[in-house]
Amino acid sequence: MSRTLKTLAAAGALLLATACGSSGSSSSSPGAVDPPDLKPQKKLGKTENAVNLIAWAGYAEDGSNDPKVDWVTPFEKKTGCKVNTKTAASSDEMVSLMKTGQYDAVSASGDASLRLIASGDAEPVNTKLVPNYKDIFKGLKNKDWNSVDGKPYGIPHGRGANLLMYNTEKVKPAPDSWSAVFDDAGKHKGKVTAYDSPIYIADAALYLMKHKPSLGIKNPYALDQKQFDASVDLLKKQNANIGEYWSDYLKEISAFKSGDSVVGTSWQVILNTAQDEGAKVKAVLPKEGSTGWSDTWMVSSKAKHPNCAYKWLNHIVSPEANAQVAEYFGEAPSNAKACKLTADKNHCRTYHADDEPYWKKVHYWTTPTQQCLDGRKDAKCVPYAKWVQAWTEIKS
Repeated sequence: MSRTLKTLAAAGALLLATACGSSGSSSSSPGAVDPPDLKPQKKLGKTENAVNLIAWAGYAEDGSNDPKVDWVTPFEKKTGCKVNTKTAASSDEMVSLMKTGQYDAVSASGDASLRLIASGDAEPVNTKLVPNYKDIFKGLKNKDWNSVDGKPYGIPHGRGANLLMYNTEKVKPAPDSWSAVFDDAGKHKGKVTAYDSPIYIADAALYLMKHKPSLGIKNPYALDQKQFDASVDLLKKQNANIGEYWSDYLKEISAFKSGDSVVGTSWQVILNTAQDEGAKVKAVLPKEGSTGWSDTWMVSSKAKHPNCAYKWLNHIVSPEANAQVAEYFGEAPSNAKACKLTADKNHCRTYHADDEPYWKKVHYWTTPTQQCLDGRKDAKCVPYAKWVQAWTEIKS
């Protein structure tokens, strides 16, 4: 088991983020989200000696899980801001915790970020107060899940693509299409696996976008009722072939090692670890493209320690810290300068950190809203709450 997974498993963590992001569009569709008129902080003041964070497991390591893995202590020594971290297991939990007003910043995924923006629980950020923002990959700036009408609401942390992983001895020829888990899933009945989240409906929508163009799907997170129903129907058909839905990637690794799963959605870090542990697996970004995720550090509109929060945002995307967290967690860093500082000099190549053509094929998770994210004015799209309801029906 890799150091990352071993440490996080020992901590009782690493549930994948029930997250979301958007297609590769450059900014939020006008009117898709109508947030309160909040203003970003104008300048930094005296630090408040503490900062309260909500984070995914592995994002704010202080040496308690592994003495060699610590980017919190250097921050505390440099700024005088003591870091208090609440590890969250889901985006829903992050949204609920942010509403309490007890936290200053959160590492929100796309389904959480738009909800936090719309509710006014997160405020716009002043990127001038985050000097390291200038080195963030352009492909992560001003995107649907971290901005509204060109106004940034957070600092990009990292990103990853959802890949098609398969057992090289059981799945032949090597697949290059998501048809392996949809139209052709019956070939491996009972051994197909899928990500356990309502946002997985977007994977079906992405497949239909390419294979049933008559539906007119332009964005897998902007589905009118007809498009949504078609996606749900596809997933209900797939359900008959599913052996297991997964959210804990330690369990997915175990399933591929044992042969209980032979094909399904995965992450690069899962592939790497499964291969390290002897599983006969490979993974591919299919020809249809894929869904994916990018997390964003956002500041609470009720932050009691806003100056320390901004100091943290700048620290966590600094080349040094961003390199450490990206390598430890298993993702592509957001800071371009981080790539020279990873212990594994092939890390950024493996995770396609600076391969923008690769990321143009990825439709990052984004919260579905009733106002269509693809810009349509003559249609109503199905909001995320109904995706949650439909997911229960799909699995039943």
